[in-house]
Order: sequence, then structure tokens, then C-alpha cells
Amino acid sequence: MTMPVASDLENACQLPLLDDAALGQRREARAIPIDVVIAGRRLHPTQVFDTYWRFAAARQALYEARLRGAPPPWTDDSILRRHRFTNCYRASDRVSQYLIGQVSYAGSQDPEEVVFRTLLFKVFNRISTWEYLTAELGEISWKGYSFALYNRALSNAFSRGEKLYSAAYVIPPPALGEDRKHSNHLRLLELMMTTGIARKVLCAGSLCGAFEVLRSYPAIGDFLAYQYTIDLNYSAIFDCSEMEFVVPGPGARDGIRKCFGAAANGIEAEIIRYMADYQEEHFERLGLRFEGLRGRRLQLIDCQNLFCEVDKYARVAHPDVQGLSGRTRIKQLFRPVVDPVPAWFPPKWGINDTEQNSICHVKASGPDQRTGGRD
Repeated sequence: MTMPVASDLENACQLPLLDDAALGQRREARAIPIDVVIAGRRLHPTQVFDTYWRFAAARQALYEARLRGAPPPWTDDSILRRHRFTNCYRASDRVSQYLIGQVSYAGSQDPEEVVFRTLLFKVFNRISTWEYLTAELGEISWKGYSFALYNRALSNAFSRGEKLYSAAYVIPPPALGEDRKHSNHLRLLELMMTTGIARKVLCAGSLCGAFEVLRSYPAIGDFLAYQYTIDLNYSAIFDCSEMEFVVPGPGARDGIRKCFGAAANGIEAEIIRYMADYQEEHFERLGLRFEGLRGRRLQLIDCQNLFCEVDKYARVAHPDVQGLSGRTRIKQLFRPVVDPVPAWFPPKWGINDTEQNSICHVKASGPDQRTGGRD
């Protein structure tokens, strides 16, 4: 069975409706290995390819069960019950929920202030650090920013042994003349703000354009620039499609290798787009229920993150399938927390419940402190 070429979107929109007989044949054939043609290459998916879709369906079902207030364990999947994985949708993870509800849409909506708050939060990517700063300094704003005050607060926390950074992904320190990593990151923020980054990303006019602006600053590589771009795009001052482009991270590359083998090398971004474009076809092929995030399809950023999570899942489910990193175990264990799960998304998406008239409040504790990270 050969799936349509990923770039042939017109054909993808004209897939025929299936009658009962055809659906029966599809169900019988769902376990048959398939070839896919992506970016002109014929790829032979491994068993992890189908695991990608099964994992997505099971993880989303777990998330929905928590939203409904169902009691744990929320899933029959033994791997999901034992180990911690991020949600299918990046925006639904705890850190992203906090960013959206308590940083992006809370406070001044002046573009400079939104950009400053977003980048300050994401440099550390840790809810407890943001809450510590607000407790020490009051309202976080570029207008009221002082390097001395912010640096003193962070240095005091550091000297007490408090963690300032999330372990979600490596945030390299820029070399901007300071002794401490957090001090150099403050200098980087100063550099970005004083060189008009808010105006630049607004004038860029696209997700890719904003990405190029962010990537031009010291110590911000492709992956980090892409993550920051997605975070800025949650806010009310940007409104670009998450289907515009994608930058595969190291974890996603590992997952892609496990799904498609060495032939996937160099076309990882095209593979992620294929997964987003043909998600309904594969959920149907495997007989899986997946209704998205209140009807919102998996976007490129979500499919990218899912590859990262499936890389981890496959270490237990398919230990014989090799990736790129050589990692063989999942470090993070799942600890059930029955606190209400926040679910408030950028209003421009049109998926919030009608009764949600106020911004959600997210606690710093809980199992979802990470967003699309490595393990």
C-alpha cells in the first residue's frame, strides 16, 4: 500500500469516501507495512511508525480523561502509566498553559511588553522562576526593567541552590561579559530589546520571518529560535499559521530515525509535514479515535514534539529499534497529580469553551513542567 506523495496536497484533499466494503478491507489491511513517498524518497516505515499514531491517540485520550476529572490512572497503557510524556499538543502542556494564561495575555498588551515577558519567561522556561521574580520585583515589564534588580534577585536564588532553568532543553549561555549564565541571559534580553526585536518580528510578517530575526541573536540556534517563535505566536500580537514551517529538534530526529530508518536523513522537516498532512488517513487506517484538541488538528509543532516523545516511548516498546542518540531508558517517571488541568488557549484559535471568560490559573507544581523536551 503506497500513501500519496506528501507534497501533493491537491490529491490529499480529494481522497475518495469509503463505502462499508472498502472500510472493511482497510481494517483488514491496517497491519500491513506501508511505503510512503516523501520529498521524492520512498521510505519503508518501521513498526515504530504505527506506534507513533497509537501513542498519539492514547496520550490524547489520557489528557482528555484528566480534563473530564476522571480518577487516575487515566490509561491502560503500562508505559504511559509508568513514565512521563508531554501532551500531544504543545500548547496544552503545563508550561505552555502558564505562558499563555499568565504571561502572554496577562499584563500590558503593548508589543514590546509582550515580547519582553515572553522571552524572559522562555529563557528560563520554568514557572517557579517566573513566580519568584514577580514576588521579588512585582510586575514584570520592560518599562520597569533594571539589570541590577533582576540580576540581584536571580543571583540570590542561585546562591541558595534554587533551580532557575527548566531541564526541557539545553539553553546555551551567550558570552556577553558576565560571570553567570543567568546574568548573560539578562544581557541578551537587553540586547534584543534595545535593538528593536519587537518591531522586527512584527514587521517580519510571517513565522519564518520572525524565526530569522530571533536566530540572528547570539547563542540562539535554529531549534531555540523556532521554539521562541512558536511561543511569541501564542500571543495576541502575532497571528501566523503553525503550519507555515517546522524545525526538527534533536529528539524529533531520533524519533524520525526510529520510524523511517537512515533513509530519512536530511528530509526530517518534510516528514513532519507529511505526518501533519495525512494524520486523519493514518488514524483511520489503524482504527484509532483522535478528535484533536477541541477539533484542532495536530500542527507541525505538535507532530515534531510527538516524534520526540515517541523516541522515548520506543525505548521501552521497541528496544531493538535504534535511533541516533543511543539512549535506552526513560529517566522521568510519571507521578499522578489530581489538580485540575488548565485548558485555556489563544482566543484567536476559537477553541476555548464559551464559559471560559477569564484567564486560567496554573500551579507551578505538577507532572507537566516540561514542554517538548529531551529525556
